[in-house]
Order: sequence, then C-alpha cells, then structure tokens
Amino acid sequence: MNSPGGPTKPLSSRALRELVTDLAGKIERLEQDLSQLWTHNHALQHEVEQLRFDNSTLRRDNQALKDEIARLKHLPPRPPFKASGMDKATQPQPAKPGRRPGRGAKRDRVTREVTIRAEVPAGSRFKGYKTVVHRDLVLVAEVVRYKRERWVMPEGQTLIAPLPAGITGGFGPGVRRFCLALHTQGQVTTERLTDLLNGIGLAISKREVVRLLTTDLELFEQEDRAILQAGLTASPYLTVDDTGARHARRAAVTTQIGGERFCVFRTSRSKSRLNFLSLLRSGCDEYVVNEAALDYLRRQLVEATVIARLTKLQGQVFRSDLEWLEQLARCSINIFDRPLLQTLNEAATWGALRHHGLMANTVVVSDDAGQFRVATHALCWVHAERHLQKLMPASPKQAQAVELVREAIWCFYRSLKLWKQSPSPGGERAFRWQFDRIFGLRTGYKELDDLLARLARRKTELLRVLERPEIPLHTNASENDLRAWVIKRKISGGTMSADGRMARDVMLGLSKTCRKLGLAFFTYLGDRLGLNGDRPRIPPLADLIIRVA
Repeated sequence: MNSPGGPTKPLSSRALRELVTDLAGKIERLEQDLSQLWTHNHALQHEVEQLRFDNSTLRRDNQALKDEIARLKHLPPRPPFKASGMDKATQPQPAKPGRRPGRGAKRDRVTREVTIRAEVPAGSRFKGYKTVVHRDLVLVAEVVRYKRERWVMPEGQTLIAPLPAGITGGFGPGVRRFCLALHTQGQVTTERLTDLLNGIGLAISKREVVRLLTTDLELFEQEDRAILQAGLTASPYLTVDDTGARHARRAAVTTQIGGERFCVFRTSRSKSRLNFLSLLRSGCDEYVVNEAALDYLRRQLVEATVIARLTKLQGQVFRSDLEWLEQLARCSINIFDRPLLQTLNEAATWGALRHHGLMANTVVVSDDAGQFRVATHALCWVHAERHLQKLMPASPKQAQAVELVREAIWCFYRSLKLWKQSPSPGGERAFRWQFDRIFGLRTGYKELDDLLARLARRKTELLRVLERPEIPLHTNASENDLRAWVIKRKISGGTMSADGRMARDVMLGLSKTCRKLGLAFFTYLGDRLGLNGDRPRIPPLADLIIRVA
C-alpha cells in the first residue's frame, strides 16, 4: 500500500497500524456525531410536534374565549376557521382578455332643459347646440299649510273642505320613502336619520321616524308573502342559511330563503326542522294528511301502526293546531310523546305545502344543517371542503396528506363547474367513479380518513348537480344575502316589537329581491307609495319572479 502523499514509497507495518488506528478513531467519532445528531433531530421533531399540539390547544382556547365574549354580548360566535377559497380559485379563466367596455355616462331622465344663448356678431351662422348634461340633487323640506274652509250649512251642520288625495297624517309619502330607503338600503340608524331630516329642515322626532319605518306596511308585507309563494312555486331550487338574532331581549334565529330571483328573511325563536317547514308554509296554519305526508313518515323512524292510523285520515285538512291535536288523540296517538308529535307535525306541514302546489320539484341547497334536510336536498361543496380547514395536523406527513386531498377536491370541483356550464350525457358515471376514488382514500391520518368517509356517505347530496345541473354548487348567494342582515344587526342591535321585527325582515327581503330583479329599490318604494308620477308602474314582484322563471 502506498502513502497518501505519493505512489512511490510503501508504508511500513507500523505506519500502517497507526493509519488504521487513526481511521478507526475518526469513524468512531463520526458515528458518535451521527448518533448525537439523530438524537438531536428526534428531540427537535418531538419539540415541533409538541409546539403544534400547543398551538392547536391555544387556538381552541382563544376561540373559546371569543365565543364566551360573544355570548356575554349576546352575539353569535364566529366560526373558528377562514372562509374557503375553493370557489374563487376554481373559476374558469377567459381564453383571451377581452377589451374593456367604455364607461359612457348613463342616460338619465332629463327633468329640465335650459337653452343658453350666445352673443355673436352680425353675419354669424347657427350650427346647432353643444349639449352638456348637469346632474345635481336637491333636498328641500316642503312644509305646506293647508287652510281648509269651513262652512255652516243652512241645516246647521259644519262642512270642511277635504284634503287632497294622498294626504294623511303629518308627513307625506316622500318622507316615508326617504326613511325606508336610507334605513333599509343605507343602513342609517334612526337617530342619525332623525338628525339628517332635522338638518334638511324637516322638524321630526325619533319616535315619529320609528313610526314611519314600522307601521302601515301591510302592502309590503303582503307582497313579501307573495314573493315567497312565487319562489316556492316557480324556482327550481332554494338556497337557505340562518344566523343568530335578538328579539325582545331574547335569543332568536333569522332564516334566509332565496333563489336566483328572490329573497326573504324570517325571524323566529326556534331553529328546528318544523320551524323551517312552517316558514315555507308562509303563515298558513293548516295540517294536511296526504300521500306526501305519509311518504315523509315512511322515511322516518315511525312505527307502522302509527302510519296505519294516520292513513285513515288521508285527504283531510285541519285548519288549526287544536283541530289537528284533537284528531290525533281520537286516533289513539300519544300526543304527549314530544319526538313523535314533532315528526307528525313535520309530516302534516310538508303535506300542506304539497297540498298547495308548493315545492313540487324544488331542490333545497344548504350547508348541511339538519333543519334544512327536507324535500330533495343538496349539499354545499364549499361548506363540505371547509371541514378540511378544521383539521389540525400534528406532523408534516399529516399536513401533506391534507394538502393532497384538498388539491384533489379542488380539481374535482373545477371539473364539476365546467360540466355544469354545458352538461354532456354520459359524464355522470365518470364523476361518480372519480368521487369514489377521492373520498375512498385512506391516508393513515385518522381524523382526515373519518372526514372523507363521512363525506362519502353524503355522495347523493353532493352530486345532486349531476341530476339537476341548474342548481348551484354552493350557498354563497345565501351568505351574501345574510351579510346585509348581519350588518344591520351589528349597527342597530335587536328588535323589541313585532312590528319592528316584521319591518326589518320584510324591507330587507324586498330590497334584495329588487336587486336580483334589476330594479332600483328607491324607484320601487316610490311606485308603491304613489310617487313615480307618469312613469310605467312596476308590476307585482311575484309576477316578475314567475314570468322570468
């Protein structure tokens, strides 16, 4: 063997032994360093996992404190996770960026025309006009004193000249429209609205402003009920959601029911399925036992003997709660069994809906809240994917598994959106097979595997769009509609009177419906209050919903 320095001189046996001993020492020191490094790396990995666990614990504690603060302030708790970006990230990109349309001035109805003459020397030739449209807003308080003549007739009776048509009370319909528009659409509080009106020159109290906002709204309330009935009759789907509310110093819940062309809000105490069905019934108190009600019971855990007793009542309509309960008692049904009575009430309410021709082929799209699982039900994909954000992986391997599953779901969702734009026959089978592949994965991360298995059991509701391509894949429209209601709750708090609750829900629903129908809410209010003059009258919103549908 030669020395490392040169190939000519061989090593002696002594030098060779020293070299081998030195190399053995170096190898031993390297093994010790590697052992220490592995131990240190293992300790670091254990420390990282402990920090992840501590972080998740702190997040849960922090969210619990936020929920407690919200409870003490009588506000609904915020969700402990961010909004999903799946729908926005999977939007199809345009092939080529099109040319941006010009921003020309909108065509307004000219209310006054003024001709400005020029001083020109003799012999000039007239070449027409150069037109300039000037826009301005004039807010002036008009206070009119009507002096009504009084006459004493020969018979001794007093005759007083009548007021012009439309004049009732101390404030005209223009003030009511101004208040309704600013309070509903502009989210202006009654106190600020009072200051604004007084600043314009209209002497009015806060109590009178509240009276203008909450009383004599029967016309709007009737139209709001007609909108809901038209939506349940003509709309192919409903998107629904709810949020917490306060009424008369007690906790309540506001439910949003909407479609592509309409939106309504309903505030009530309960959050049950029976309450939701009662809201769809739109104020009707009827209970109907028909084939639809019996089919509803067959899908529930109801004894066959109870269904057989109710079958004898098929075709009957009960006009009140008392009449319905008396008939159940005559059929030897235990009306004090609360779960059973709840199910029977749900079935009879669903029967009443079908008896009046409502929700014949309507799909209910929801966020998987139990009270909305009625009729033909579909699940929101955005809420389903949002469950991935609730997972708190404790190792890089688990985090990678979550990311890979999320990427697969996003890709599948993007494909569904593209297919929905132009449904092609035969694609349903491929989507169902791909769904089974994704949600049948087993990653070794228990919480993730349990979530995938749970979503796999909801396959029919998640893939409802394959049967009904016209329905949306999410409930974003409902959340957007509820955002205005939540903002109003933050600004104005809760309501105290039944009139205030009705006015808030009805006017917000009409505002959202006008927006979906392409109508200006201010113009709509003026039409209903008789202030639009010679403009074409806006037809009932329910007729527009049915006509467009």
